[in-house]
Amino acid sequence: MADLEISKLLDLIRVAETAERYEDMCRMVSQLVTMKSAKGEDLDVDERNLLSVAFKNVVGAKRASWRTLAGGFDDVDEDLLVKYRGIVEEELSSTIDQVLKLLTDHLCPVVKGHGDETEVFYLKMCGDYYRYLAEFKMEEEAKGIKENAEKFYKNAMDVAEANLVETHPTRLGLALNFSVCYYEILKEPEKACDLAKKSFDAAIEKLDTIGDASYKDSTLIMQLLRDNLTLWTSQHDNEEDAQ
Repeated sequence: MADLEISKLLDLIRVAETAERYEDMCRMVSQLVTMKSAKGEDLDVDERNLLSVAFKNVVGAKRASWRTLAGGFDDVDEDLLVKYRGIVEEELSSTIDQVLKLLTDHLCPVVKGHGDETEVFYLKMCGDYYRYLAEFKMEEEAKGIKENAEKFYKNAMDVAEANLVETHPTRLGLALNFSVCYYEILKEPEKACDLAKKSFDAAIEKLDTIGDASYKDSTLIMQLLRDNLTLWTSQHDNEEDAQ
């Protein structure tokens, strides 16, 4: 793989994607990032999406496994279950560390200060993967990870609000994930609701300006923002009623 030129490596990455060999994709995309960053080049949109797909599938599957194991099993030795869950946590940590290293060492520095959608995309990815780490790390270790997640999301939001329109799917996706981080990881439901509502309302006002190319993506994310807002508000009301 190290001897392949970039065009051949890209062909192989697409073959791996079609074959759903996502672990292989991660290794190949890592090689691609290393090769392009050595030339001072950024990934193009297609290459960037391949990076996202590769790690999202691998990490997504391991997160699902971890949630199942964390849910517990009847009639299974608890110590054995804890050890098994620890193996999944080690795999998750390793994969997340790999993608964060690609982002922070190679990709983010190349686009820093560009003020464009790509910079938002990479900063958002950093926030996402720190959030995934925080889901299973012990409280003492998770503190710094949570702070990193919030830092990258905030940086991404600053760039997005300054450079992307309110209906841009990347800006909306960032708002969605950042609000989830506030609610689930940082345990700040008011900030989660405020961000979700602010982003949804701003996008609704500009709904007639969405181009055909991004209409489906933007409106889908807006629906998810509204669904979360409805759920979080009702949960908050139920907690107040219970008091």
